[in-house]
Amino acid sequence: MKLNNKRTVLVGLAFLSICAFWQMYDSIVPLILTNTFHLNETISGAIMAADNVLALFLLPLFGSLSDKTETRIGKRMPFILFGTGCAIILLNILPILDNGYAAAPSPFKLVSFVVVLGLLLIAMGTYRSPAVALMPDVTPKPLRSKGNAIINLMGAVGGLIYLAVAAVMYPNAKVRGLSHVNYQPLFFVVAAIMFVAIVLLYLTIKEPKLAAENRALEARHPEWDLAEDDGSGNEVLPVEVKRSLGFLLASIALWFMGYNGVTTWFTTYVSVVMGQSLGGASTCLLIATAGAIISYIPVGALASKIGRRKTILFGVVLLAVCFLLGFVLTTTFSSINVVMFIVFALVGLAWASINVNSLPMVVEMCKGSDVGKFTGYYYTASMAAQVVTPILAGTLLRHVSYKTLFPYAAFFVACSFVTMLFVRHGDAKVEPKRGLEVFEDMDD
Repeated sequence: MKLNNKRTVLVGLAFLSICAFWQMYDSIVPLILTNTFHLNETISGAIMAADNVLALFLLPLFGSLSDKTETRIGKRMPFILFGTGCAIILLNILPILDNGYAAAPSPFKLVSFVVVLGLLLIAMGTYRSPAVALMPDVTPKPLRSKGNAIINLMGAVGGLIYLAVAAVMYPNAKVRGLSHVNYQPLFFVVAAIMFVAIVLLYLTIKEPKLAAENRALEARHPEWDLAEDDGSGNEVLPVEVKRSLGFLLASIALWFMGYNGVTTWFTTYVSVVMGQSLGGASTCLLIATAGAIISYIPVGALASKIGRRKTILFGVVLLAVCFLLGFVLTTTFSSINVVMFIVFALVGLAWASINVNSLPMVVEMCKGSDVGKFTGYYYTASMAAQVVTPILAGTLLRHVSYKTLFPYAAFFVACSFVTMLFVRHGDAKVEPKRGLEVFEDMDD
């Protein structure tokens, strides 16, 4: 059994479009809120946090709805097409309102911008879980870590495409000294990237056919299923599997508490603790991202050899150690140095080890008809942590000390190690290769 890499890359186009959007959203929308509409940091921050709050409700809801959907083009594709189409339209309305307010400010234009932004977030929320669930739908359970590695890599490519486009279209020399920047061309290009990616996905991935083939394959391997049928057609998780799922979701929330706490506050942290500028902090985070991108494919392969759980535990230990080293280095030195760059590269490796394998472990615990719902469970756990941790970590930094950031992150990551020890299900069952099969991966 071998992963169809080409097909998985094409499935990953949906995630590429999503990540290109969110990279732009996180970069540009705060600038518009503060520079055009002159909202203070508290109000802007609340608006920027709305996507995570909405995700708590929208991702499980639409993941579950897509499980129950049956159409000529599949379960997930209607949500992907509808959500992307609405998002593209709404995305191009935002810069019109932004430019209009800059030319002639009015409360109506501000309210209209916020309303359109809210509708855009809802549109994005309607198809993220179905888009991510598409990979498990068409990929055999033992190969989903490798598949998820490619999906994550495609997401990273989407983010990098946006960053490259933004760097070319809006260099410092072009925007320096402007009282207002017209972002409409950039919004249009990102909308075009989303459109092309989803059209290619729709034309190349025949979801009903591929999903049916995968269901037939999994039917021949009942040992892969952890869910049981209660006789009425409903899938029920055995008690011990439910327990594993609960501990796994707790682990996901805990390591996101630690990791997202650092990514949210690191630039402020190095400014206060080390007196360093945005450039040095951004370089550290960029190195961590690059480390993760380089690690995605090898980590997926490693998980197929030693198991997802062991790979995650390795990543958790490495991440906790790196955060403790981060505390030592940032409180010992007054400038960002090469050792810190190495530590952040290892942070990327650790995060890839965790991230590539956690979603496949969650969906491993269900049958095919519940993949969307279980994908929603994963995002509920991760998004809940991303709503809470910026506030909790920020409170500690403000009222105790900025030096608590890395110990805070290491503590939550270490807690996730403990909860992962109680996860007994969700690992891939990889059959040993025999005869000529041992040579089948040599052309990868």
